Amino acid sequence: MPEKIEQILNSFVDGCVDLAWRLIGALVVFLIGNLIIRFIIKRIRDGKLANKLDPMVHSFIASVTKIGLYMILTVIVVAILGVETASIIAVIASAGAAIALGLQGSLSHLAGGVMLLIFRPFKIGDFVDVCNYSGTISEVGIFYTEITTTDNRVCVIPNGTLIGSSIVNYSVKDTRRVDMVFDVAYGTDVEIAKQVILDEVAKVSAVLDTPAPFIRMTEMAGSALKITLRVWCNSADYWAVKFDLNEAINRTFAEKNIQIPYQQIDVHVKND
Repeated sequence: MPEKIEQILNSFVDGCVDLAWRLIGALVVFLIGNLIIRFIIKRIRDGKLANKLDPMVHSFIASVTKIGLYMILTVIVVAILGVETASIIAVIASAGAAIALGLQGSLSHLAGGVMLLIFRPFKIGDFVDVCNYSGTISEVGIFYTEITTTDNRVCVIPNGTLIGSSIVNYSVKDTRRVDMVFDVAYGTDVEIAKQVILDEVAKVSAVLDTPAPFIRMTEMAGSALKITLRVWCNSADYWAVKFDLNEAINRTFAEKNIQIPYQQIDVHVKND
């Protein structure tokens, strides 16, 4: 009887020692693997490949590689703990099917990320309007895209939502047209008003000579004559040109006594 107890104790001790070594081995492999993965991801993000690839493609590859490497590391660590690899793969496959059913939305975001990579409606650094946000594309991940707005907010938009929305990209073309409409009072000499506007346009150096500025009276509205101005500029100068022209033309209209009318309603009183 004492011999059996001794055998049981010896088996228990041997099992504990073996488990301890497995745990230590798994921990060491996990720590080393984690360092290796971080090194690989850092090399991908900061290496020569980063200069050769489009930033959006590069960011997407880095995200996919990171997830794939951590999945491989997890399988290795679990295998060291004594679980058969075939069982691990079977469990992962079963769990994957269950997760796929429960995470259909996330999978649609993954598919959206792939479509963004293929069709490339924008790249990192582009200024866009999408999903009621205006801002600069700062990162494109597997599931989400980050946009930094002009007031420095970071908006995280799911790729599935993004690919299904209308996207306005202001950075694709080098130049943009600035459209402006000015109201002048009835009785104003339109040719003089047009010349005053063109004189101010000529003073803004950011306005391009080609295509030439367009200016015409385009409407006789209820309370005003509407003069439409269209000028071209570099995309980066769009807002500066718009604001500068607004301020300059408003100031010059006041100096030249060109009236900007308030909206008016004529009321006729009929006596019976």
